[in-house]
Amino acid sequence: MRAYNIHMPTNHPASQPSQNAIHRLKGVIQQTVVIDSFRLDLILAAFFARGHVLLEDVPGIGKTMLAKALAFSVEASFKRIQCTPDLLPTDITGGAIYNQRDQRFEFMPGPIFANIVLVDEINRASPRTQSSLLECMAESQISADGYTHALPDPFFILATQNPIEMAGTFPLPEAQLDRFLISLDLGYPEFLDEVTILEREEHANPLDSLTPVIELDEIRQLQASVQQVDVVRPLKEYIVRLANATRAHPETVLGLSPRGGVALQRCAQALALIRGRTFVTPDDVKSVAPPVIAHRILPRDRRLETARRVVEEVLHEVPVPLD
Repeated sequence: MRAYNIHMPTNHPASQPSQNAIHRLKGVIQQTVVIDSFRLDLILAAFFARGHVLLEDVPGIGKTMLAKALAFSVEASFKRIQCTPDLLPTDITGGAIYNQRDQRFEFMPGPIFANIVLVDEINRASPRTQSSLLECMAESQISADGYTHALPDPFFILATQNPIEMAGTFPLPEAQLDRFLISLDLGYPEFLDEVTILEREEHANPLDSLTPVIELDEIRQLQASVQQVDVVRPLKEYIVRLANATRAHPETVLGLSPRGGVALQRCAQALALIRGRTFVTPDDVKSVAPPVIAHRILPRDRRLETARRVVEEVLHEVPVPLD
């Protein structure tokens, strides 16, 4: 693996208020949910980068509790959508209802109108219903009956799906997967972590004692701070080289799109902020690359395991910029 030199900006740490807010949020979530620090950083990076998260894992790992812990830690509105094959698009977005008193139709918002939305078992919804989320996730708005309705700011979707049970499910198409900034699996906890889960659940639900530790204005400030994180030109070139390598890889039919490259840069900016810096390093890019890229590329055998292996090979082969 080759490398080339770059000149990184002078190390100016992120503002103390931002770091205090991040530490408060991470601390209260980790007191409720057993999750390793890196995975939590990735999820928060997606949140601060105005992206969305897809959690793919077997039942009982804690996906739903994680989503609730994040929502309850923020002074924000929270809604849950349980996906089933008979769920309709209007069950998510809302629709026009006739008001007899005023003799006119009025738009009644659906559960998507919340700051943090848990879309549980998203692959159980029909393709038509899944597609109703595309505009929401891409533009934070809903178009209905000739009108456009803005969604709350901030707006964050955390969707879950079970990759093992395929009966009665509808695989997410590439356009839908591309709307998720990152895709993660949580995995089974370590032995001592699982004992901790039993201890926390012995007498009460940990969510019952959870109180908000961060306000929406602080989230908006963090999201604005992400866009101020510097990315030097050689790192931008590194991201484009990674994208080109996925397109040229012999095992891929579809490589990373330019929009995927933008997502990779934005997620790296958010991770750098969480790590206390105002500039991105090559390590930030490499850290976020697997969860940002793997679900966006299409291998010839259409297996996620192959996509992840392709990303690892590309990260190994493309020259890394060094300080």
